[in-house]
Amino acid sequence: MNYIFETRMEVRDYECDIEGIVNNANYLHYAEHTRHLFLRSLGVSFAALHEKGVDAVVARMNLQFKTPLRCDDEFISRLALEKQGIKYVFHQAIYRTSDEKLCFYGDITLVCLINGRLAPSPDYDEAFKEFI
Repeated sequence: MNYIFETRMEVRDYECDIEGIVNNANYLHYAEHTRHLFLRSLGVSFAALHEKGVDAVVARMNLQFKTPLRCDDEFISRLALEKQGIKYVFHQAIYRTSDEKLCFYGDITLVCLINGRLAPSPDYDEAFKEFI
């Protein structure tokens, strides 16, 4: 996979379940935070686009949980991006830093609502033009 963005994070103790591993739902938070940091790296504000009436929303997720992360593990969250019609598909992976073991992989499809209606987004197309 040709990843175009990555960020490092660390598991916090409250993200783990009784088994001592990261609860599955937290991987979605990590993936979303990575997408928001990616936008910020492009000079795009998710909040500013919302104020303008442009909202990117998750339409579909295909998730694979591979190797569990544990408390205090550091990890690298990476993403790649492609456009399929009006959909943006983020291919996201999380690797444990200590051994580069794949922990999570997700194909996360977003669509845009412009003033509440499904539509293509010139703002996101412009932001992602060098990647799609």
